[in-house]
Amino acid sequence: MASLTLRHIEIFWALMTTGSATAAAALLHTSQPTVSRELGRLESITQLQLFKRANAKLIPTEQALLLFDEVKRAYFGMERINKAAEAIRQYKHGQIALVTLPAFSQAVLPMVCKHFLDLYPEVAVNITPQDSPLLNEWISSQRYDLGLIEDSDAPGGSELEHIFTGDVVCILPEGHRLSSRAVVRAEDFQDEVFISLATSDPYRTRIDQYFDNHGIQRRLLVETHSAAAICATVAQGLGVAIINPLTALAYAKLGLELRRVELSIPYTLCAARPLHRPYSPLVDKFIQSLRHCCDQLAQQLLHL
Repeated sequence: MASLTLRHIEIFWALMTTGSATAAAALLHTSQPTVSRELGRLESITQLQLFKRANAKLIPTEQALLLFDEVKRAYFGMERINKAAEAIRQYKHGQIALVTLPAFSQAVLPMVCKHFLDLYPEVAVNITPQDSPLLNEWISSQRYDLGLIEDSDAPGGSELEHIFTGDVVCILPEGHRLSSRAVVRAEDFQDEVFISLATSDPYRTRIDQYFDNHGIQRRLLVETHSAAAICATVAQGLGVAIINPLTALAYAKLGLELRRVELSIPYTLCAARPLHRPYSPLVDKFIQSLRHCCDQLAQQLLHL
């Protein structure tokens, strides 16, 4: 036994809303004979008399009006589907879950979120800061759409996209004696109060080695795990520091002065995308915003 198709419903809708086969054909971009033929099939399948013919007019019967009530509900459902598809296409729904080093959540992501949400204001962004090695474990577990790391090796089960690399910089309080230097050298730090990263931090190890190799003695009075806390401490005039350039630029508004350092320690930001989560175009858009903002920061560093 033949069954109703969406084409039958489409033709019935057109006939009910226009009142004639000719107008329905024009609405559907087809021919009048095609509409009349499909109407005949619809009446045969349903075993209903849906219209009475009066010259060129089609007058709906009571059975047609009852059927049209059901068809309207189906059409409204289709309209909701169309609107949902449009919303998805325009990124009006959705969310992105990020896991990141705390330094990136404080220094880079506020700027990136502003750029991204200006473009896609109805997308939700969830940011979870986490230190290594748990950061890499969480990326590998496929729990997040994107991870931001400073390593150049991809965590297991992920692929890596390089976003930014820049050398560490020196941060100084406003008016510090070293502000006159374009490039700060090892000997300039002799006997300076130095705000350090924690002893477990790999960048702290390399910075300490640099000064040990040059025989420079600093006054190490404050140390912290947080580059943001170092910026706030230096802004209070309590000492100087060497930190990653992204955090330094983000906190320059506190009144810090940034200078290049003779020491070259590259600092890298990479995006780690889990391989076993459903593909999301939104993540592509977020990475585009991330690249855009990091390119702007890189341009600022060129003018130090």
